[in-house]
Amino acid sequence: MSDYNYTISKIYPSDKRANRQIDALLEAEGIRRDGNLDYTCGMYDEDMNLIATGSCFGNTLRCMAVSSAHQGEGLMNQIVTHLLDVQYQRGNLHIFLYTKCDSAKFFGDLGFYEIVRIDGQIVFMENRRTGFQDYLDRLAKEKEEGKRSAALVMNANPFTLGHQYLAEKAAAENDILHLFIVSEDASLVPFPVRKKLVMEGTAHLKNIRYHDSGPYIISSATFPSYFQKDQEAVIESHALLDLTVFTRIAQAMNITRRYVGEEPNSLVTGIYNEIMQKKLPENGIECIIVPRLQSEGKVISASTVRQAIKDGNWEALKELVPKTTLDYFMSPQAEAVIARIRGEENVVHY
Repeated sequence: MSDYNYTISKIYPSDKRANRQIDALLEAEGIRRDGNLDYTCGMYDEDMNLIATGSCFGNTLRCMAVSSAHQGEGLMNQIVTHLLDVQYQRGNLHIFLYTKCDSAKFFGDLGFYEIVRIDGQIVFMENRRTGFQDYLDRLAKEKEEGKRSAALVMNANPFTLGHQYLAEKAAAENDILHLFIVSEDASLVPFPVRKKLVMEGTAHLKNIRYHDSGPYIISSATFPSYFQKDQEAVIESHALLDLTVFTRIAQAMNITRRYVGEEPNSLVTGIYNEIMQKKLPENGIECIIVPRLQSEGKVISASTVRQAIKDGNWEALKELVPKTTLDYFMSPQAEAVIARIRGEENVVHY
């Protein structure tokens, strides 16, 4: 702890002056403000100059910086302690952070442990010493010896005929299909609904084992972008990190193939698939990219489905989703989700 007695306060989005100071401090430390933040604090000196900051998003810590004039005073330690208090008050006990490789040791001294690292780019850390290993050990209990096992990772926002086709193909070509449903709630369709629709839409396939992805597989929507130079570098870091995590999962479960849908329209998935095709085979995992299912000459995507729901175009929806998904969206249970989709300005993601 430092001998300095500085105050830490919550910064509200409406406080324009404080937010300008935070942007300036982050910029001076080579960090851009992340697009996903739900709590930000600032530390001030006696003259009310902002000298340190940090933020949270969900169960992660982000955008932490100390002014160069005050480094070495133990301020980052105080910022992290403050953010952890905020997290514990929210009921989040399992906390994650992403940091540059040269800062990993510092956070290690504050009680964070490395999950995976991409050299020269990023380290993913958590506050549980054996958190990731415990997760792998739980998954390893579900491996089946002597069987050809494949994996599919799906967000399914919501579950479409395209997802169903991909699952059917992977299930038909392997003894066991491990289907990981992204459990992070960053999508317009909430996780419990996505999971229900995936399971109902694949109930006819008897060799599927379903898994919640847990906190280690995260979506590109919430991957932190604050210390990477551009969008492409962010996508690349996310892909490499995600694939490093996935490789560890595959090794624990004897998974030797991963299926993915081809993505002609999405920059993110395009770059991601390219990296996957290179990285997975290096680790003994076959990467199978499946051409997308089409309807009336257009590929079926969750974006198209969300657009049809937003527009109230039930006729189009019938051509894009299995009956199980359609039945759900026609039911009273779906009203809140439909309202959420309709309230969103842009439901087609890049």
